[in-house]
Amino acid sequence: MRTSLQDLLALGRPLLADGATGTNYFKVGLESGEPPEFWITDHPERVVDLHRQFVEAGADIILTNTFGCNRHRLKLHNAQDRVHELASGAARLARSVADAATRPVVVAGSIGPTGELFEPLGALTHDEAVDAFAEQIEGLKAGGADVAWIETMSAPEEMRAAAQAAIRVDMPYVCTMSFDTAGRTMMGLAPNTLAAQFAEVPVAPLAIGANCGVGASDILVSVLEMAGSPNPIVSKGNCGIPKFEGTTITYSGTPELMARYARLAVDAGARIIGGCCGTSPEHLRAMADSLRGYEAGSPPSVEVIVEAIGPLTNKAPSADSGTSGRRRRG
Repeated sequence: MRTSLQDLLALGRPLLADGATGTNYFKVGLESGEPPEFWITDHPERVVDLHRQFVEAGADIILTNTFGCNRHRLKLHNAQDRVHELASGAARLARSVADAATRPVVVAGSIGPTGELFEPLGALTHDEAVDAFAEQIEGLKAGGADVAWIETMSAPEEMRAAAQAAIRVDMPYVCTMSFDTAGRTMMGLAPNTLAAQFAEVPVAPLAIGANCGVGASDILVSVLEMAGSPNPIVSKGNCGIPKFEGTTITYSGTPELMARYARLAVDAGARIIGGCCGTSPEHLRAMADSLRGYEAGSPPSVEVIVEAIGPLTNKAPSADSGTSGRRRRG
């Protein structure tokens, strides 16, 4: 059933985005070093099956299997000429699942970083980045994506380049960053400055927020720091805390923990809640059940978050942050 993210946001209730892509693919055969994007053509039935499982679990928004589907990342696999083919194909697969659903489901075109550094630290220019992202977004749009979902960004200039590419292609867009380095992005951006990054961008994002990062507790603190944003806020956190078991990364989050996380995310101010690495359809179903009919409570303190979800992985919030103990030290 075709809809738009704007229409779903207008409903006023919390929206549920889907869970992980790569970590769920590993469970069904993805090999280390194998680009998940190649499954769009090599194993389309597995891509469709994961989308379907997330929709059946309650997802309002499903993300395409295109996180690394830009010319810079695909060049590592000699596939830089396949951007449009893979992006449009991924969107068509997700579109087929959304259109078959008995309720409205949004197809969000996943857009991750290029993996390159911008000048002067690296060789990537603003114009080259915009062109690369626009190529990917054109493919996503051609395949039927409803919104460009720019995620896991660290550098504000790369996030803005992706936003400008979406505007060029005439696609509404969402932007989320990964606050995984002492409460900031790897390039030093703090959560409470995210909204200001779009002051000079001609078309505002439909939503902004945080995804991935470290533990589920940490992303909730990042969301709290975004309070007062003029944009709806996204919280798409990892399923607990990652840890190695031999050579395999596992995540500590149970379905019950992620259900508590989902409610706390709403209390913290998020309008769109989902899971990132490690989040399975089982986790998402528990989150959907916990959010059904739920109305936001008071913003939680860091102490409440830690008690319900577990300790922060990043530095603890400072005692004199000026935001009732909600903000972390940089």
